[in-house]
Amino acid sequence: MDYGQRHGAELLAAERIARRLGAREHWVVRLDLSQFGGSALTDKAIAVPTGGIKPGIPITYVPARNTILLSLALAWAEVLGAEAIFVGANAVDYSGYPDCRPEYLKAFEAMANLATKAAVEGRRIEVRGPLVDLPKAAIVKLALDLGVDPAETVSCYQPDAEGRACGACDACRIRKKGFADAGVADSTRYQ
Repeated sequence: MDYGQRHGAELLAAERIARRLGAREHWVVRLDLSQFGGSALTDKAIAVPTGGIKPGIPITYVPARNTILLSLALAWAEVLGAEAIFVGANAVDYSGYPDCRPEYLKAFEAMANLATKAAVEGRRIEVRGPLVDLPKAAIVKLALDLGVDPAETVSCYQPDAEGRACGACDACRIRKKGFADAGVADSTRYQ
């Protein structure tokens, strides 16, 4: 999803990973949330914090992002006749985003099954967050077990043009800790 985020590195990484893993299709949907602002991830006038994780919902929270993304996924799932939508939200080692919690995913699933033709006709759609309750260390190990090199992925809020992580933003701090807690060498490409 190209939602007007600060960089395109994660979009390029997703394309490479999808191709390598043999995805039948890979789409990029564009919906520019930078028009609304309100987040350091979509408004270049707001600095990405690098001073460490602080209490509360950080300025990197993108207003309603997961609701918007899941709504688009729901529309596509209904067209495809899919039984489930998978989302990579995580509520254990994360920045405090309210739309990454299990109760949010359950509430969205309930709404999805009230709001769609598919559900009214008896074809419920599940919203699955397989990573939602996992600590980052477990996510690192799972990625390696599934053959995904974390070095191929991008989670940094402000990578350079080559996709190398800054090493200082909250996402980088959380990621580094995940590797350390997993006892695995950090394969992330840093600037």
